[in-house]
Amino acid sequence: MIIGILKEIKAEENRVAMTPGGVDALVRQGHILLVQTGAGVGSGFEDDEYRGAGAALVADPAEIYARSEMVMHVKEIMPPEYAFLRPGQIVFTYLHLAADEAQTRALLASGCVAIAYETIQTDDHRLPLLQPMSEVAGRMAVQEGAKYLEMAEGGRGVLLGGVPGVEPARVLIIGGGIVGTNAAKMACGLGADVTLVDANLDRLRYLSDVMPANCKLIMSNPLTIRELLRHADLVIGAVLIPGAKAPKLITREMLGVMKRGSVLVDVAIDQGGCFETSHATKHSDPVYVVDGVIHYCVGNMPGAVARTSTLALTNATLPYAATLADKGWVRAVREDEALARGLNVCNGVLTYLPVGEALGLPSKPWEEVVPRVE
Repeated sequence: MIIGILKEIKAEENRVAMTPGGVDALVRQGHILLVQTGAGVGSGFEDDEYRGAGAALVADPAEIYARSEMVMHVKEIMPPEYAFLRPGQIVFTYLHLAADEAQTRALLASGCVAIAYETIQTDDHRLPLLQPMSEVAGRMAVQEGAKYLEMAEGGRGVLLGGVPGVEPARVLIIGGGIVGTNAAKMACGLGADVTLVDANLDRLRYLSDVMPANCKLIMSNPLTIRELLRHADLVIGAVLIPGAKAPKLITREMLGVMKRGSVLVDVAIDQGGCFETSHATKHSDPVYVVDGVIHYCVGNMPGAVARTSTLALTNATLPYAATLADKGWVRAVREDEALARGLNVCNGVLTYLPVGEALGLPSKPWEEVVPRVE
């Protein structure tokens, strides 16, 4: 299969969809890799490394789209790329369609086969291609939140871990999945007073066995969240419904009970955000203030640590990319239920039902759309 690795064009996105090591592995399996010139520079991978791994370097993204049977990105397909898509072409990347109607309609109109990293899901409900970036984002959420608590950044002037004789910052984490767990580990490690809330009692039971003693675990409900907000210095929103819009768990009115100079970090912003006052920001202008509360809502947080993120992402995506390339998308989807759950758009049909519900668009189960393999 001819596979195209494209340079990211989203603002301030430095990751790349494949390392030279990943390219080498696919070339050894007999596939042809086209890598856009400069695609890996932001992650510290030079063109010569890709060339040495067996890739052909191509300067024009339109040529890569035209020649490739499968194209790989990190972030979503951007408007300048819509016209390059064609029927039957595999698009393999993070899509986050529930919060992006324009991209969804463009993918449908193109007739391509769009497989989203973030909705590939195993039978035990793991999201293996979202997990590495969730790990990065969870840890970064604490790092960024701690910075914006500093007075020079407009914060309350609170040191996350405190010092002897002075209490540490109070950190509230909403959601106990991969993002929330990694955020809690990071905040606990820095000595903060951490409270994690989740609506899944079994998850809380598990976390009670593995989290450090300075992490309190509480069942989530609106009244509890409101009360915890009164005392929080840093709040991290880490709630995910796979492929669907994030629920709004903190309303504008609830900001009124928070301390001035406290910080909200919305890690769910790619899925629309879990705070009513959230809107996406960029690394170059990451925060804004609403009712005295600092909001950090960068949509591609792992892009700030691009080398770590690219290595972690390729570790997760490479086996699935190899399966698609070796078997073709029809057989790969039919033989791998996890991969089938990643299929969002197929030949002009929306095949991920939560996206259809979020955007009010018609959709069909993938089983009704994907041809059967004899």
